[in-house]
This record gives sequence, structure tokens and C-alpha cells, in this order.
Amino acid sequence: MARTPGSGPGPLVLDVLGPGGPYRARNRQVISDLTGSPAIELGLAPRVFVSRAMSALRAATPLPLDERVAAIARAGELFATAELGGLTPAAYEYAVSRVAGIPLPVVRTATRTLARRAADIYRGIRFARPWGAAEDWRDPLTRTGRPVWARRGEVLSVHAAGNHPGTHSLWPEALALGYRVAVRPSRREPLTPHRLVLALRAAGFPDDHVILLPTEHDAAEVMLREADLGYGSDEVIREFADDRGVLPLTPGRSKILLTADVDWSRHLDTVVDSIAHHGGTGCVNATAVFVEGDPAPVAEALAERLAALVSLPPQDENALLPVQAVGSARVLEKYVLGRAEGARPWLGGDGFVDELGDGSAVLRPAVFELDRPDAPEAGIEVPFPCVWVAPWNRDVWTAPLRDTLVLSAFTSDERLVDALFHEPTISNLHLGNHPTHWTDTGMPHDSYLSDFLMRSKTVLRG
Repeated sequence: MARTPGSGPGPLVLDVLGPGGPYRARNRQVISDLTGSPAIELGLAPRVFVSRAMSALRAATPLPLDERVAAIARAGELFATAELGGLTPAAYEYAVSRVAGIPLPVVRTATRTLARRAADIYRGIRFARPWGAAEDWRDPLTRTGRPVWARRGEVLSVHAAGNHPGTHSLWPEALALGYRVAVRPSRREPLTPHRLVLALRAAGFPDDHVILLPTEHDAAEVMLREADLGYGSDEVIREFADDRGVLPLTPGRSKILLTADVDWSRHLDTVVDSIAHHGGTGCVNATAVFVEGDPAPVAEALAERLAALVSLPPQDENALLPVQAVGSARVLEKYVLGRAEGARPWLGGDGFVDELGDGSAVLRPAVFELDRPDAPEAGIEVPFPCVWVAPWNRDVWTAPLRDTLVLSAFTSDERLVDALFHEPTISNLHLGNHPTHWTDTGMPHDSYLSDFLMRSKTVLRG
């Protein structure tokens, strides 16, 4: 039976989940937990297996829409409540925390979020579908001509990130739309996609509709080439980023803007929450704060609040900060401090790695003040609460705020809001006292995934 890392002898075994069921691959990789102890034995699918698996997906016929939607909702419930692959929900959450260093309360929240999004999957795709488009060619309106929402392909290859379990709450939308899906899990955190694929199969999806293919790089390329579309953020996706059939996920670089007409001190809780929620690991966490006027008081206040966060092991019930193995934490520390040499340190300037004594270390918050709005450091995104506070003025206008997944703007200037709304590289705009991480079912993350997966096709029938 599968075990939580540290709860018994031997690592947790995660097999390939192929179109014919679990497959015990000969080539296997051991993934260590934060202390360096073997935690997961991950099977790696060979090239020939991947090619055959992708062909099986292509040959499969989608379930009817109502069955797909019902199965995804059941899968979300099973993911959050059932024993899957020998792991109870509590054991799964503990394992993710101990292997990936994500605080246990953050993992628990992600479990609930995934279940909620699965339950509302049909509402989500209805929000995304163009208002005038029919759902099926059989709609009576197509007798007089109607756009119908249609898939751009049949098979989607997902190359998943491992920074946060919540990344896996997005791709089930492709299953709801009738795609067959192959998932390549991150070596950093393969537990969530493995559990989700098991849940989807237990809920009613046939094995040849959704598969899990841990692979080496060469087999991952086969997986991507033999799909119709690809989506994700790993190195293989980045290599194919210029392909119109590939949707690469890029760093969020989410930001906050505080203009002079707003009392920023009234919104300090929201700014801190935007930085530190999710342990600062998400693409929706704020990594830069722009201040009209003197940024020093804001930086000082943020440093004071963030310094109060306590260093704890990730599996602690009260943990709020991410943890890495000491070696990788020190590499990250060297990188950040090297980039911050010209900045004024308010927190973490002497180092932010807090060793726990077991081979792991907490990544404590860091706050740096920049001297100009166009400083390149404001675009740095790292997987812990690290924020760059910079001056902003109306002469630079929207330029330093570009390339942003979420911008929370605290301003009463409607002309500025107009400019921010029309800036095409700002994906989501929050106005007023709303944290950058706010989201809800049916709201786009970085546009809708279905904007990539679907298109409108005219159907006219007699």
C-alpha cells in the first residue's frame, strides 16, 4: 500500500497511469523529501509507451457532455474525501507538504479549491463560451445558421508546474470540453496530478481518456508532438513556445499600485495578504508594489508585518512560509541578494534562509526598496514572499506595470484605470481593496483556457 513519506519503510510508489491502467515502468526515479530522505519512487514512461498512449487517447471517443461534467464533479469530491492510491486526503496533503515544502494549510486550501472548481466546472465553461455560440451542432438554432463552439483538436498534452497544487484545478476544463488529456507531472510535486487522475478515473472517465505520463525529456517531446495542443510551463513547453499549438505559462509578476490619492495604510492588510498568501508561491502573489510618492514608509510597514511570520516546518498546522532543501534555498538566496545589491534592504538583506536543522530551511520574507520605477528587479518572481517596492509617477504611466498577471490598483483616477484596463499585457485588473490572489469560479486566470482550446464554427443545416 502507498505510504506517506516518513510513515514507514520505503518510498511512496507512483506508477505511470496509462490508457490500459497502471503501468510499472522499468525506469524509475527516486524523489527525496526536504531532508534528503527517499520519499517517492516515480515510474518514467519510455518513448514507445508514450507514443502508443497518445495514439490511444486519439482513438477514444469523448463521453457525452453531461456525463463529463458529472464525472468531473464526482472526481473533485473524491479528490477531497476519498482514499486514492492508498493515500487518504490527510496523508496526501502531508506528503505534498513534506516533499514540495508547501505549507500544510496552503495544501489543504488547494484541496478545497480544486473540489469547488470541479463541482462548478460547467458554470466555468459557460462563462467562457461566446454568448452567441451554441454548445452543439444539433441546437435548433443552427437550422438558420449559428456559431457553434468547437474543439481545435482532440488531444491535449499538459506539462504541469509543481509550485502549487492549484495549477491542477485548471486543466480538467479540457476534459469537460471533450479533449482527451495526457499529463506530464512535475518531478517536484507529482502527487497532486497522480491523485487527480485516479479520482477522474474512479469518477467515470475511461483510462484512455486521461493519463499520467512521467517521462524523461525525449519522451516528453514525443508526448507534445503527438498531441493537437500543448499547455504548461516546463522546459519542453518553453522550447515549443513559438508553436501556435502550444500555450506556455509564464511568470505572473503580479503587482500592486498605490497612488497618492489613496491612504495606503488603510489597505496594508490587503497588500501583505497579496504578498504572503499561498506562502508567496503562486503566480498571483504580488512581487512588486509601486508607490506614488515616497516608497520608504510602505516598504518599512511591509517589512514590519512580514517579519512577524514564524519559521515552522511545512507540515506544521500553523505553517505559513515555504520550505526548501538547504542547498537549493542557499542557491536562491545567493541569486536574490545578488540582484538586490543596488536596492535598499528593509527585510532579508542579510539573508532570508532559516535552517530547521534537518536538512531543510524556511524561506523567510524579504523586502527591498528600488530607486526608480523601471528597475528590472521589479520583474523578479521567486517562490516565497519577496517584494520589490518602487516609486511610481504619472510620467511613466503604465510602462512599469506591463507584463502582469494580476494588478491590484488602489486609485480613484478613472483616466488611469482606463489606461490600465486597455493595457493588453495586464491580464487581470482588481480595483480597490482586493488582493491579487482573489479568484472565483468562472473568472479567467490568464484569459480562459478555453480561449486556446476552442473556436467558433458556423453551422447551417436544413
